[in-house]
Amino acid sequence: MSEKPNKPVKEPTGAAPDENKLIAERRRKLAELREGGQAYPNDFRVDTLAAELRANYEDQSDEALEAVEQSFTLAGRMLAKRVMGKIAFVRVEDHSGPIQFVVQRDNLPEGDYARFKHWDVGDIIGGRGRVFRTNKGELSLRVDELKLLSKALRPLPEKWHGLTDTEMRYRQRYVDLIVNEPARAVFRTRSRIISYIRAFMEAPGREFLEVETPMMHPIPGGATARPFVTHHNALDIDMYLRVAPELYLKRLIVGGLGRVYEINRNFRNEGVSTRHNPEFTMLEFYWAYADYNDLMSLTEQMLSGLTLELTGGTRVIYQDEELDFGGPYERLSVEDAVRRHAPELADADLWDETTLRTACADRSIHTEKTWGPGRLLMELFEEVAEPHLTGPVFITEYPTEVSPLSRRNDDDPRITDRFELFIAGREIANGFSELNDPEDQAERFRAQVESKDAGDLEAMHYDADYVRALEYGMPPTAGEGVGIDRLVMLFTDSPSIRDVLLFPYLRPEA
Repeated sequence: MSEKPNKPVKEPTGAAPDENKLIAERRRKLAELREGGQAYPNDFRVDTLAAELRANYEDQSDEALEAVEQSFTLAGRMLAKRVMGKIAFVRVEDHSGPIQFVVQRDNLPEGDYARFKHWDVGDIIGGRGRVFRTNKGELSLRVDELKLLSKALRPLPEKWHGLTDTEMRYRQRYVDLIVNEPARAVFRTRSRIISYIRAFMEAPGREFLEVETPMMHPIPGGATARPFVTHHNALDIDMYLRVAPELYLKRLIVGGLGRVYEINRNFRNEGVSTRHNPEFTMLEFYWAYADYNDLMSLTEQMLSGLTLELTGGTRVIYQDEELDFGGPYERLSVEDAVRRHAPELADADLWDETTLRTACADRSIHTEKTWGPGRLLMELFEEVAEPHLTGPVFITEYPTEVSPLSRRNDDDPRITDRFELFIAGREIANGFSELNDPEDQAERFRAQVESKDAGDLEAMHYDADYVRALEYGMPPTAGEGVGIDRLVMLFTDSPSIRDVLLFPYLRPEA
């Protein structure tokens, strides 16, 4: 390799090498390694990382580097190699980043340099040596010990093309992570976001308790969504992968835990798109003696603090659009959002069923005869308003008809004390003052069962044990779910949810 590893490489002329021939040649080399002894040794130990070497020595003078007598051992994947007679320049990358090995024949034991020349890009190697700076100014490791640790049988994508096929990137994420630094950066950011959220929730003054609730439920509940069904052989009963942890977390509020949260997977047997994956990660939390206004304030604090942590400011560019997370965020009712984005309905009665059905028909929105004004209003909102909610904006006052677990508004029983947070046209969070009246909850469960019997595959089941829990008394409570995947999309400027999932759902390979 050159001493400037990022120097553009000219594409060679002629056809690309036959991958099958390359694999066959590498298998031949592996067979020779097996004959010579251990082909995949596990006795090499590292004592430093590439990033640590750069942090400690990058800015030191040549004279200072010459005075460093310590030897360092590193290991990583060989991503580039340039042999120039008795010296070779090798780019090695561990999980912290790249470093250059300078390999000289006369610095290695007899025969090691000859063997090294037969190693391939993609192999995992280890080296020991002292730091120095090359004539071209690159911090490097002059190795006096070199070892092949793992033979790569498949060649990496040619570096002048990279791994650009989108489906291949998702399907072979392990290759994507090897060759695409931006992909690695996305998942480092994802980890930082989740770590920040945990620290935020548990900070003094908030002190939410992290808990774990079941992933398999005897009754699906907590959201209006179609579940995945499985079967428990020993008990001989059908089980459901959870669509939400809500009803279990609220049982913990009944039990007196007060403030609880969970970051874990939910599963919904629905379509796949740039915004949806059948399994996804949620933050869900419940707060006794709080209401939905408290949740909105807490969410503003969390997102503004997260933005500051990640960017040093309050603004984020997402798909060429600037978003300001500094707050306060606008708060707008469902009705007002429809009126704003459909001015022709500004003076209409948005609770009149005939008016709503006409407005939906005019826009070719599918409706069902069993839907009441609340469901029709939501269908209209999703069509005319939702795509235009750049935000961040809290949409409030959701119809009771589509909010089976939310507390009714004290002044208007048609709506609930519920909000959804929209950013860049996408729902990021959903929260509400919880329904803690067991008789009201039982009535709403019965309405959901009627909808299910009428053919609504997303309607909820009747959960008698949850009603029983409420009958023991649940304090006034507020709860919220935040979509982690969509949040990561915003902070990594990723257009598709698949870009922020290490292993997104794909159809099986043929």
